[in-house]
Amino acid sequence: MSISTPGGPERRPNVVSTGKKPAAGRPAAGAKAGSGKPTGPRPGAGGKGRKPVTPVKVSQGRSWGPIALFVAVGVLAVAIIGYGAWATFQGAKPWEDRADAIDGIVNFREKDKDLVAGGNHKAGPITYTVLPPVAGPHNAAWQNCMGDVYPAQIANEHAVHSLEHGTVWITYRPDLPADQVTKLADRVRGKEKLMLSPFEGLDKPISLQAWGYQLKVDNADDSRIDEFIKTLKVNASVEGPTALCSQGITATGKTPRDDAQQMPQG
Repeated sequence: MSISTPGGPERRPNVVSTGKKPAAGRPAAGAKAGSGKPTGPRPGAGGKGRKPVTPVKVSQGRSWGPIALFVAVGVLAVAIIGYGAWATFQGAKPWEDRADAIDGIVNFREKDKDLVAGGNHKAGPITYTVLPPVAGPHNAAWQNCMGDVYPAQIANEHAVHSLEHGTVWITYRPDLPADQVTKLADRVRGKEKLMLSPFEGLDKPISLQAWGYQLKVDNADDSRIDEFIKTLKVNASVEGPTALCSQGITATGKTPRDDAQQMPQG
């Protein structure tokens, strides 16, 4: 039996919606051709319209070598500038203040002002209360102090006169090791206002004297030796920088030579 529909056999029956979506790429029933939004390519299907992949950034560590070098150079520069400023400040201080700043130095100018008066010439042997002597009465002749290195003890009376002229007199115990004596001699030899000689009975291996000052140390590597020389040579003179060191006594021996002929000098 045939079923007739309104409008004749040519019309198809209405399609009952089943709730299913139309197949992909096909327009829904009754939709006009070309209507609706175009369907783009599916993600991951390739072709145009694929979303670009964001590149992964690889974090690189800092290069610490150049940074450390830069910091080291900066620290060194600051240290050099700081030391230069400090040295300039130190050099600007009066030499008496710089002398008193040397660790272990004894300032007899403060302890005994009569001892360091100067200009008191006496003939013959003189008894000194400080040994090696640093000031006081002395022989009219001075010991040659043009960087002389004496192999034996010299007369105190001549040595003290050299101190009055601004000399630094370095003494050492006769049993001081040879390499230590050599280091002392290298500091002295050929340099005006310096002289070196052994001295018996020292309570320290090395003793340095300038007019009114004394410093005793244990070895020739002590940096205070150079500081003592730098600060007190010439400066400690009570007769000025022009006081002679040449034409002095060059002989060794503990007995002063009263018959020595020298140029007139204070």
